[in-house]
Amino acid sequence: MISNVIRTCFPVAALAVADKAEEINKLNVFPVPDGDTGTNMSLTLGTVVREVQDLPQDASMQDIAKAITHGSLMGARGNSGVITSQILRGIAEGLCDVKNPEAVTPKDIAHAFRRGKEVAFKAVRKPVEGTILTVLKDVSAKADSLEKSQLTPVEVLDALVVEAYESVARTPELLPVLKENGVVDSGAFGFATFLEGFVNAVTGKTETTDFQTTVSVSDAKAATSAKVEIELNDDWEGSEYRYCNEFLFKADSPDFDEEAALNFLATMGDCELLVGANPDYKIHVHSNTPNKVLEYMLQYGQIFEVFIHNMDLEAKERTEKIAEDKKAAAAPRKELGFVAVTAGSGTESILKSLGVDVVVSGGQTMNPSTADILAAIEEANADQVIVMPNNSNIRMAAEAAASACEDVKVAVIPTKSVLQAFAAMFVVADGVPFEELVEEMTDAISGVRYGEVTTAVRDSSAANGTPIHDGDVMGIQGGSIDVVGSDVMQVTLDLIAKMQEEEEGDNLTILAGEDFSDEQLDLLASKIEDTYPDLEVDAQRGEQPLYPVIFSIE
Repeated sequence: MISNVIRTCFPVAALAVADKAEEINKLNVFPVPDGDTGTNMSLTLGTVVREVQDLPQDASMQDIAKAITHGSLMGARGNSGVITSQILRGIAEGLCDVKNPEAVTPKDIAHAFRRGKEVAFKAVRKPVEGTILTVLKDVSAKADSLEKSQLTPVEVLDALVVEAYESVARTPELLPVLKENGVVDSGAFGFATFLEGFVNAVTGKTETTDFQTTVSVSDAKAATSAKVEIELNDDWEGSEYRYCNEFLFKADSPDFDEEAALNFLATMGDCELLVGANPDYKIHVHSNTPNKVLEYMLQYGQIFEVFIHNMDLEAKERTEKIAEDKKAAAAPRKELGFVAVTAGSGTESILKSLGVDVVVSGGQTMNPSTADILAAIEEANADQVIVMPNNSNIRMAAEAAASACEDVKVAVIPTKSVLQAFAAMFVVADGVPFEELVEEMTDAISGVRYGEVTTAVRDSSAANGTPIHDGDVMGIQGGSIDVVGSDVMQVTLDLIAKMQEEEEGDNLTILAGEDFSDEQLDLLASKIEDTYPDLEVDAQRGEQPLYPVIFSIE
């Protein structure tokens, strides 16, 4: 049944794009006019997956097509996402016309791609050769040529994947800016990746995210890869338009004039798109006056989910990232590297000042994945790497990443707080054998007692049975809620007093969270120094979220 195939294979194909999102992003030579192409396509596809999964098991192809159309429209991000949504809409509509859902034919496949091409090209007023639309057109033409062949549907799909990658490899010959920068079109590459992932799922070639292509596709992919690996463009000089505007629009009247709205958008800038069907539309345009775009559309309906991106700033960030990548690629491989996880610009700066090579963003409520940590280990560019997860919930992911490394020797120091990572880095010395250094760093964290102050988000009880209510301030020591109150300053002082009473320390390090002001930090440090004149106090900005104060006593 065709509906079951779509439900099974679409998520696999979406995951294929998500896995290659960063690779697709780096092909963006325009340079990031709507954020990043790979990310935008992945987010668009992800919304479709969720809508389709929410359907009942007996949903018809018509129901699935509506979910694909609505999901891709609502979730479309950036120019690439909007165009992808229209390709998906058209193909889904074409599949609704299949006469025998149990036995799809080459003719049905050709019809679906023709419909996809028709809808996508209708949405783009000025199609450009050498883009995702070119690949769609070539794939549709290939399907047309095989419509009356004796090939099986699976053989036709395989042939379309080959054509997709061959078309991607041709994009630099069609679009000068691609050839100048030695890359293929990012949206085209993303579309080929999606198509291959879908076909692999149909044919059962893989059940994992490591999509293996057929031999017939490998040559075309090799040609693509050769172009992808050439140096990326990092000298974009700007665009006539600064802002990328995209939002959802619900028309007030069934007589809403789509053509008039498109004509107006064209006067505001370029890359204008208005897709959907009355009353629900997705609008996209590059403009220097986003306020005028919104004001115009408000005359005819409601706007929501408004995203306005500053493309100049995105271009600058991308250029800086490319420069960092180049620097990292050119740097000689080190003998020893360090990776740490933290949340907060202040803690990140401190870690890097202590010698940590790569900092992974994450912590409580936003635990990084094994893949995130594995990527950081690779980025460290070292033969031996030490990882500090700085949170109990992240330790297993760190150990899984360490186990997955084949060419790098990795050890995980079981740090539960970034403050323990500080202590571990203080004992690092040149020339110490790896195993001995790991042991010394592990010993160093055992002498660090740490406290955390945060706000309760639900009712509970402290270690001594004191009731905790939503909104109360809690002082936590080593995972135990030992102090409850209503004031961050007082709870911090009470927790320090309790910890000092249990075991007197000589040094106290405080990290102020993003919501704890410099004035509050100075006052807190002053009160601690007045109470404990022999305690060495080091107050720093950590900028961590959720925890206005974290501290350690040694």
